[in-house]
Amino acid sequence: MKLQFDAQQLRVRIDEDELAALLRGQPVDAATQAGETFALRLALQLHPFDEAHLEGPAARCQLHLPEAPVRELAGRLPTREGLRFAIAGTSAAGTLAVLFDVDVRDSARRLKASRKA
Repeated sequence: MKLQFDAQQLRVRIDEDELAALLRGQPVDAATQAGETFALRLALQLHPFDEAHLEGPAARCQLHLPEAPVRELAGRLPTREGLRFAIAGTSAAGTLAVLFDVDVRDSARRLKASRKA
C-alpha cells in the first residue's frame, strides 16, 4: 500500500494482492517509522456502511472504506478511475479528501499474463 498526503488529501493506492486481502475481510497495513521521532501506521479495512471514516491516533490509525464501492471498483479493473471519499472535519476546511485506487499497472500486467496463459 502506498500513501500520499497533500494538504487535506490522502491518496491510498494498493495492488491487486492487497485488494484481494481486503475483499476477504483482512486489513491491509502500511507503516513508516521516522527515526525515533514518531511512527505513522494506517490499517485499511472495508466496512458495510455508506461512508468512509478514519479513527485512532496517527501511530495506529484505521481507515474504513465502504465495501460496496470497493467491490464495484474491483469488478472493473484495470481502470484509472478510483474512488473518492470525504471525511468531515470539525470545519469545512478540515474535511479530508480520500482518493482510493488500485495500481493500474499491476492490474494491466495481471490481465496481460492471464490472457497469455
